[in-house]
This record gives sequence, C-alpha cells and structure tokens, in this order.
Amino acid sequence: MKFTKMQGIGNDYIYIDAFHETVPNPTELAVKVSDRHFGIGGDGLVLILPSENADAKMRMFNADGSEAEMCGNAIRCVGKYLYEHQLIPKKALAIETLSGMKHLRLLIHNDKVEFVEVDMGIPELNPALIPVSLVKERIIAEAIEVNQHYYHFTGVSMGNPHCVIFVPELTDPMILSDGPALEIHPFFPRKTNVEFVSVTERDQIVMRVWERGSGETLACGTGACAAVVAAILNQRTDNQVHVNLRGGVLTIEWNPNNHHVYMTGPAVEVFQGVWPD
Repeated sequence: MKFTKMQGIGNDYIYIDAFHETVPNPTELAVKVSDRHFGIGGDGLVLILPSENADAKMRMFNADGSEAEMCGNAIRCVGKYLYEHQLIPKKALAIETLSGMKHLRLLIHNDKVEFVEVDMGIPELNPALIPVSLVKERIIAEAIEVNQHYYHFTGVSMGNPHCVIFVPELTDPMILSDGPALEIHPFFPRKTNVEFVSVTERDQIVMRVWERGSGETLACGTGACAAVVAAILNQRTDNQVHVNLRGGVLTIEWNPNNHHVYMTGPAVEVFQGVWPD
C-alpha cells in the first residue's frame, strides 16, 4: 500500500490516497504506522477519500487508533496532496470531515502549494456541544483542579473539544503531567485536547498542546484556533493572532461578529513509500 508522509508545522501524519487504495481496518493501521520505532512514525493516519458532497473527504485517526473529528494541520496537507498529486487540481477546495464541511484556499508558488488558508467554521461555545459536563451558558475562565494544581480553563469546540488554559509560563510538568490528567478529567465526557497558552503580545501567543489520543505534539491546528477564540473571549488579544507552537507558526483570525475562524499555515510533503501490509 502506497503512503505519503506529510507535516504541517511538525504535526505529522501518514496519508493514504483512498481514491486508489483500500484500508479495511484504519484503526489498527493507525497504531502500526504511527509507531516511531517499529512503524513509519507520525501523530496518526489520514485517509483521503472520494466524497459525494465535496471535492474529497478526510478521515483521521490518532496514534492510539481513535478516530478524531478534525485536524487543522492535517486538512492543509490534504489540500496540498489533492492539488499536487492531480487528484483535484483546484485552488479552492471543499473537504468533508466529521466536524462538517471545510473550505480551503491554496496559496501556490511555482505550482507548489506553500500555504493553505482554511475556513475552520464557527467555534462552538455551548458546553453541552463541546462537550463539557457543566451547566452554564459558556465556559470562560472556569476553575479546574488536577494533581493538586489549580487552573482556569475556557471550553471551545472546533469540531473537537478543547480546554484552553492561560498561564504566565509554559513548563514540562504542566504539559506532560497535568495535560494527560486534564484530557481525562470528569468535566470532559469525550476527553479533551488541552492547550496551555502564554500571551506575549496582543497579536502573539505561545502554545503547547496535549492532544487527545496522541500526547504532546509539535502543533495542533484546531487547538491554535481554540486558543485564539479563548484569548479573544478573555480579552487577552486582538482578532488576528500569530500562534507560536513548537513546530512553527500559524496565523489565526476570528471576528466574533462574522463568526468564522480562519487559519493560515504551511503544508509540507516529507516522503513517499510503500507499507508492506
């Protein structure tokens, strides 16, 4: 089975052209190919499939085999793959995901996709739909405790759940110990992604992320969007923000008056190969 490894600011996945390949058990395959010692190595598996309602459909599976609703870094790479591999050679694409239809605009130089702008849709702030098991109108700067550490979090869904926490400084114990504890906290019935964020300027934040089902990753597109939405709701930033992640920078824009979140970032093909199974 042919595969392509791609990454968006370090968030790396194994991509399968399911227009031409058949994947009978993607959950099992995701675990195998994601292994960085005995597999290809990546944060998960992404299937690029035909769609009756869009240009293509994306399904993504975390490194533990669980299926996720959406990944902002992965969908940029899907757009690049569709264009450069001549499956759908269009500069504007509609991609079907489990969190709804996403619209992409490809920024091309010398016939190569360098950056992709994604309309990430409208952030969900209703706790029941994030989901967060608290009865409130919105979850903004809500107290939460793990490992005898106390934080305040803002709940946002970008098609998948996010717990955004603002801190003065990012530390390894915070991300690597409290991150996994927050992922499975009783407040989150479907678990959650966890973003620790430090605001450095009105248009600059630094973020590290503990991703549901994958652990700490170098970047998370939906997490960056959720972090900016939370920053604006908490009046910490302006409407356009550069999100500095361990793998690179994403530019996120959200105007609460027109609702939609826009994410712009790079997409890179790393290598191609053949998986023996």
